[in-house]
Amino acid sequence: MMNIITFVCLLLWTTVSSFRFDDLKQYVDTHEEDFIETLRQWVAVESDSSDVTKRTDLHRMMDMTAEKLGLIGGRVEMVDIGTQTLTNGSTIALPKVVTAQFGNDSSKYTVCVYGHVDVQPAKKEDGWATDPYELTDINGNLYGRGASDNKAPVLAWIHTVEVYKALNIELPVNVKFIIEGMEETGSNGLDAMIVAQKDSFFSDVDYIIISDCGWLSRRPALTYGTRGNCYFFAQVEGPKQDLHSGVYGGTVIEPMTDMIGILDKLISPSGKILIPGIREAVAHLSDEEWKMYQDIEFDVENYKEKIGVSELMYSNKVDLLAHRWRHPTVSIHGIEGAFSAPGTKTVIPAKVTAKFSIRQVPNMDPAMVEKQVTDYLHSVFAKRKSPNKLNVTMVIGAKPWLADINHPLYEAGKAAVKRVFDVEPDLIREGGTIPVARTFQDETGKSIIMLPIGGFDDGLHSQNEKMSRYNYIEGTKLFIAYLNEVSQIKKL
Repeated sequence: MMNIITFVCLLLWTTVSSFRFDDLKQYVDTHEEDFIETLRQWVAVESDSSDVTKRTDLHRMMDMTAEKLGLIGGRVEMVDIGTQTLTNGSTIALPKVVTAQFGNDSSKYTVCVYGHVDVQPAKKEDGWATDPYELTDINGNLYGRGASDNKAPVLAWIHTVEVYKALNIELPVNVKFIIEGMEETGSNGLDAMIVAQKDSFFSDVDYIIISDCGWLSRRPALTYGTRGNCYFFAQVEGPKQDLHSGVYGGTVIEPMTDMIGILDKLISPSGKILIPGIREAVAHLSDEEWKMYQDIEFDVENYKEKIGVSELMYSNKVDLLAHRWRHPTVSIHGIEGAFSAPGTKTVIPAKVTAKFSIRQVPNMDPAMVEKQVTDYLHSVFAKRKSPNKLNVTMVIGAKPWLADINHPLYEAGKAAVKRVFDVEPDLIREGGTIPVARTFQDETGKSIIMLPIGGFDDGLHSQNEKMSRYNYIEGTKLFIAYLNEVSQIKKL
């Protein structure tokens, strides 16, 4: 009996000790400049998915991604996901989704890494200190559009496989990639592809990893939830054409006045949502969750300074984090048809369209939110007794996503963070929306983790977006360690 126990212990020790992490880390360190050069080449491509005039660049970005995966030995496919219909009725080809596979050992787990290589719009004149499409290294920060969202994390995952292969070290798990080019505009065509391939590409996938998010502070983090997004257009239409305010002002009931009146009824000055049924649907904050929020590293004063405000809705950490992550909010984004150019213009708009969104959380349902918002705004509008017409439409209905923090994927994440950074990670949520997470969950039934390497101050979607050298390089080491930790998860 003792011999068997000794053999088993020896086998376990051999398995653990065979992970050559020091060799892998050293390779990353010695190839840091090569990895940064690749990121420089990727950032130079203006892969703005919102600008159809950049579609050629976006196609080129997908080709570069496929080429990079192929060069390190991946079995690569470029999946045609159809066309996009433009506002003028014409169509344009969507960028192909790149998939790749490394290894097909049935005795190993298979992980699928999701990422995107399209970016938000960026121009130097928007307030960038550097050319947004020329990666610029300033004090260890790599500035450029898409550097953090999401090109560096995608490359860090590719480098992870590349490092294992360069050292002729067997991957501890099979790795698949699914990289898209339309995430910033709603992932057109991706949901249908996932549904179509759930019994083929995803059939042998055990776990899905998403690294399209960031840390909350300087402490590494694991992300276990995101808010959803219900985006609305509310249109008020009155006269048949725009009118001169000097000639017609005081004689017509103006659509803009109606619009401001109904928008004012969406949310109170203190942030309370006034739409009946919204707040009542929110999942209760448990004692366990409250305690977890208490332990998260988050500096309220630094947060205020970073965004440039003197006062926030809430003064304590737990309330701020809870309302950033797990409570809904109403945000008014703009009014189309209103005069917003410099100078003066004495016009009464004939038609105005307000754009606002409600970030939704468990246990809210987009279809119910659509009905609640539509019914409420029509009731508010009816009280104004206006002859103008109101039309409310929901154009996005993305659901929230929430994972089980006790799942072995998160235990593996804690172990990998501990190995690389020698700290325990924060367990956090994202206030934004990553719709593909919920799609993966609902359509494939696979377990998902969000494993970020982006910094808390990377400026995603903003001017001067950056990824620090530290996060890029140490993040690659984190991914290397994580694959090994996943391989150690006990099979049921």
